[in-house]
Amino acid sequence: MNELSPLLAQLVNGLIIGSIYGLMALGLTVIFGVLKIVNFSHGEFYMLGAYASYFVSQTMGLHPVAGIFVAILATFFLGVLIEKALLTPLYENKVERKDEYALLITFGLSLFLINMALAVFGPFQKSAPALTSGTIDLGVITLSSGKVLAALIAIALLLIMLFIINKTWLGTALRAISQDRDTSAIMGINAKRLGSIAFGLGACMAGAAGALLGPVFLVYPIMGTVPAIKSFVIIVLGSMGSIKGAIYGSLLVGLVESLGVFFLSPAYRDVYSFLILILILLFKPKGLFGGAQWNN
Repeated sequence: MNELSPLLAQLVNGLIIGSIYGLMALGLTVIFGVLKIVNFSHGEFYMLGAYASYFVSQTMGLHPVAGIFVAILATFFLGVLIEKALLTPLYENKVERKDEYALLITFGLSLFLINMALAVFGPFQKSAPALTSGTIDLGVITLSSGKVLAALIAIALLLIMLFIINKTWLGTALRAISQDRDTSAIMGINAKRLGSIAFGLGACMAGAAGALLGPVFLVYPIMGTVPAIKSFVIIVLGSMGSIKGAIYGSLLVGLVESLGVFFLSPAYRDVYSFLILILILLFKPKGLFGGAQWNN
């Protein structure tokens, strides 16, 4: 049994990291499903969430868990403001090439936020305080209590988001907009306002992920690049626009990374997700769930 302990620990660690990746991927899926754009600045909201949590706990002396909720609120309102300021022209017939505009504006926003973080916070890496200290001894394996708490918060946030999407008026309206924006507007749904809310929800999911993984990794201005790339891998892996695919794909990527670290080498952790993406797309070009709709 003891010989299996390291492998079991890696599997659990993969599920923990995968659940937090799920926040990033679900946020990206919400934005894509409602606004029909790929947000290339998604990783920078992850970075801003990590910084928000770091400074709340370090400068204000609050518990790191409080920093997570501050990060969620800050990135939500920032996302709403950015959508209103930069993406509204997409839906007011002020832009001829909408796809190109969305790509350039979100990519430009990514560069702006990275350079803003460099100017404000500096280029140096910062070590965020752990959510909680100590370990949890399960007999067979021993887990970091900080990672377990991060996973529980991530799962709770995922469940809250799924509840909002599937069980509330807001979720029903967002799903209606994702299916037909013009018809939804005729039926009395304020698509413009809800588009801003959708972008804010996607941004705050990324911010929450950054706040949760900040204590696990380091906090620095370009920390969101790799998680953002993994989010794109996950949503393609799980089928573009599929909520179920985003969640299952996140867990799969987390497990593959952990098993790759265990059996092969930790040096190539970030490569393993691309390998599993290539393998799956060879057999299922539309992803695991075959091009499922946003509300599936």
